Amino acid sequence: MKIDCSAEFIVKFITHIKMSLDSTSSKKFNLEKASNFMRQFRDPDSRELKKLSANQFMEIWSHYDKDGNGYIEGTELDGFLREFVSSANFTDISPDAVSDSMLVELKACFMEAYDDNQDGKIDIRELAQLLPMEENFLLLFRFDNPLESSVEFMKIWREYDTDGSGYIEADELKNFLRDLLKEAKKINDVSEDKLIEYTDTMLQVFDSNKDGRLQLSEMAKLLPVKENFLCRQVFKEGIEGATKLTKDDIERVFSLYDRDNNGSIENEELKGFLKDLLELVKKDYDAQDLLEFEETILQGLEYSSEGKISRKQLTMILLALAKHNQEEEPATP
Repeated sequence: MKIDCSAEFIVKFITHIKMSLDSTSSKKFNLEKASNFMRQFRDPDSRELKKLSANQFMEIWSHYDKDGNGYIEGTELDGFLREFVSSANFTDISPDAVSDSMLVELKACFMEAYDDNQDGKIDIRELAQLLPMEENFLLLFRFDNPLESSVEFMKIWREYDTDGSGYIEADELKNFLRDLLKEAKKINDVSEDKLIEYTDTMLQVFDSNKDGRLQLSEMAKLLPVKENFLCRQVFKEGIEGATKLTKDDIERVFSLYDRDNNGSIENEELKGFLKDLLELVKKDYDAQDLLEFEETILQGLEYSSEGKISRKQLTMILLALAKHNQEEEPATP
């Protein structure tokens, strides 16, 4: 049976907790002030969540993403949900007021409503859909506008890596955010100080290795694409998958990267394809990794000096990818 996960499901749980507390001896929760990190972000009178600044949102994210791996998951998610719901009560109660059975149902509803990619954990974009933030900061997450492909990503990368360093430094990131706000006709609502705050917060959120700049893989989390087509099941089925690859499959992949329809994959198109390919084997990567990967792949293709990949060469790569995945899979006992 499908769980009811309407927009008001959290309110229902809060109400349920309040009713449970009213019918239970207050001695059970004999706490003058239960520890609850989320309580400070609620209005003391209405118990509604206050509108968060970018820095406050980052403070919440860092508190619950205790291992710093970029996700709120497992016990981290349990702790967040218990504190989020119990913090709405007018009486200071322990997060343990949310019973294990209630937590199971709450988590199921929460994940159905906010776990967009259905990976069983919450990333920073998904959390931002739940917590009320300043309108302009929400805009920067580009919820409804993922890039069509990594080709567009590489074009943006080249445009804002103005010094060609292979990184997006703080000033380049600020220019990117400024242009994003201009595009949305919001730039007049944001002061220079606020823009600097947004830039600093974005670096805190996405600069995983804390070197003060964004490398390729970090910027890719800020600017996600709709889909890495190379992650589709047909490329994970090994030799069997290779035999299933049809002409239409090859054509769809080729068209995805040949954005100008000139019959070859080149320039940012080639960089975008290789970025997607690299992501299959390396989680954290920078511009130098991409360059070395490009040299390795193209040497294996007896690459021409024209800087292009043809349909035939793409087919060779995709067939090799499917076969490689089969060889990487552990043998079944």
